[in-house]
Amino acid sequence: MSTEDHEGAPAPRRSIAVISHPDAGKSTLTEALALHARAISRAGAVHGKSGRAGVVSDWQEIEQQRGISISSAALQLRFEDTVINLLDTPGHADFSEDTYRVLTAVDCAVMLLDAAKGLEPQTLKLFAVCKARGVPVLTFVNKWDRPGKEALELCDEIEQRTGLVATPVTWPVGHAGDLRGLLDPTTGAVTTYHRAPGGATLAEERHLTPEEATAELGDVVEDARDQAGLLPEVDVESFLAGRTTPLMFGVALTNIGVHQLLENVVRLAPAPGPRPTADGGVRAVDAPFSGVIFKVQAGMDRQHRDQVAFLRVQSGVFERGAPVIHAQTGRTFATKYAATVFGRDREVIDLAYPGDVVGLVNATSLAVGDTLHDPDGPPVRFPPMPAFAPEHFVTARAADPGRAKQFRKGIAQLAHEGVVQLLISPDRGDGEPVLGAVGPLQFEVVGFRMEHEFNAPLRTQRLPYEIARLVTGSDAELLAGARNVEVVTRADGARLALVRDRWHLAALRRERPALELPELLVTPS
Repeated sequence: MSTEDHEGAPAPRRSIAVISHPDAGKSTLTEALALHARAISRAGAVHGKSGRAGVVSDWQEIEQQRGISISSAALQLRFEDTVINLLDTPGHADFSEDTYRVLTAVDCAVMLLDAAKGLEPQTLKLFAVCKARGVPVLTFVNKWDRPGKEALELCDEIEQRTGLVATPVTWPVGHAGDLRGLLDPTTGAVTTYHRAPGGATLAEERHLTPEEATAELGDVVEDARDQAGLLPEVDVESFLAGRTTPLMFGVALTNIGVHQLLENVVRLAPAPGPRPTADGGVRAVDAPFSGVIFKVQAGMDRQHRDQVAFLRVQSGVFERGAPVIHAQTGRTFATKYAATVFGRDREVIDLAYPGDVVGLVNATSLAVGDTLHDPDGPPVRFPPMPAFAPEHFVTARAADPGRAKQFRKGIAQLAHEGVVQLLISPDRGDGEPVLGAVGPLQFEVVGFRMEHEFNAPLRTQRLPYEIARLVTGSDAELLAGARNVEVVTRADGARLALVRDRWHLAALRRERPALELPELLVTPS
């Protein structure tokens, strides 16, 4: 896919993430967006149906088996004259760390709400993260073909629980479970739909003038106009400032309302802009090339078992083959193997622009949070990626001692990707490391991938710790002989104290008042 317009200049860019609570329909919406952008010819079913193509964003085998997203996926689409870099994220709280990293690499979020469930716990957390990071939020209310809450009730809930005022871009004609069409509140026109079987292809649309809609739909369309008229109109300035959220309705599974969502991503979402740097400054979009690694993923190519580092271009122009500087080491890094990534598939890319996501293949020296920049421009480093405080811990060892080499290699790779945190205890050694995670499902992913990708099945044993704190120089001596505490070293060199629970932590502080044990900088709550 060309990322330039017909005159050779870069096409406009938008970088968005789709975020929500589990089962709200993120992967289904991602498929529908790709279908409307003509990037795929048929949309896959998240839980799989006979004759349907697989979901392009849920490419890992465990995702297809479980029917959930466990890893963010990058897709590049072109809609009209705009290139859209779309990141589909896991919704499950156990994979929050992956989602939070993605939010550092986008300029706008599409928050998906289930019409029946409204604002769920993970949705609220993600709203809070977007607010803290200054990421404006578009809201899409999904599953309007099923019984659910009233539209105005959802608007009240959004405002009361997030502080964002909903401004309708589309409004449902008919209550949840009886969708007759979508109203454009600014014109009074209505779009009706004839749904494709199963939603595998685009729904047929009919566009009715206000007069035609009134004649055909009667009082139900007048009710929709009255309800939408109670809410303020879309205001771009307040949206970008994080005070309002443009609101749309639809059904991702049958592609209803998806075209309007794409149109408004192009119309309302901000173009890539200046990005904050680690020293408190900003990197202008037109500065020499720079980019940040926000994700590392192995196992995307079943044949070669290679590793891909996902780079968000922050400024300038990325040119494949041009040498760049790896800011963390000061060394030159070659960019010969660069590609756009569409789910699992790749296509070699020669140029990329701010907002684009580039897959750097076999970039084993790069880690999440690393910065790359042009050797001739001013050096730059971007802020580090979030490193969450783990709350669940297990020991792991190779089920077959003869696979110890493969075990160590696999565990190190998964820790490098950020799937889990690798913690080494001096008493256990690297043959039985401690694995730390935000949620227990991460351990299931580790077990599956260790067996299927590295042929090194493992055995795990749960540890009774719930809290991890940083260990300062003086803390190490003070913790000697303490019960219900284990001091470990993380892969990045940080020393952590694993404590049984908050009551034991309080007791430790009473017994040893000189302890510092500062909190880790970022936690999932």
